[in-house]
Amino acid sequence: MQTYMHIVQILVSVLLVTTILLQIRGEGSGMFGSGQSSFRVRTGVELLLFRFTIVLVVLFLLISILSVRFANL
Repeated sequence: MQTYMHIVQILVSVLLVTTILLQIRGEGSGMFGSGQSSFRVRTGVELLLFRFTIVLVVLFLLISILSVRFANL
């Protein structure tokens, strides 16, 4: 069971890194901040990536907590 949890955690982390990099690529100037200081509304694919990132973060945290919890058994 522990092995499966590690495999799922690795897959979720790879997906998480990919979605974050896709969002940064869409920003323009990347991690160093964009030149825009105005408010933007996320629409379409950008909104989907944002929500998918949140789901992946929650899933990653849950898997991490469960992994630590069941490691002592």
